[in-house]
Amino acid sequence: MKGQSIEERAVNLAHYIIDTKDTVRGAATKFGISKSTVHKDVSQRLININYALALEVRKILDENKAERHLRGGMATKLKYKNSNKKEKI
Repeated sequence: MKGQSIEERAVNLAHYIIDTKDTVRGAATKFGISKSTVHKDVSQRLININYALALEVRKILDENKAERHLRGGMATKLKYKNSNKKEKI
């Protein structure tokens, strides 16, 4: 990410999120920046740079937000499923 302008970073983040349907957290990890930076880039800065791209990213972010409670439930289920296996051994 070094040597890139903020506008280039925002566009690259948007393309990555659209292509992979990844979450803000996943994109932040992939690009080595904070979640708040990713969120600001794709939800605020991108609107002024490329409005159509910002709308596409917004759809994916809204979809991820709607599924967030399901992912959390699955993570908890897996956590306790795996911890029970260790106790039985």
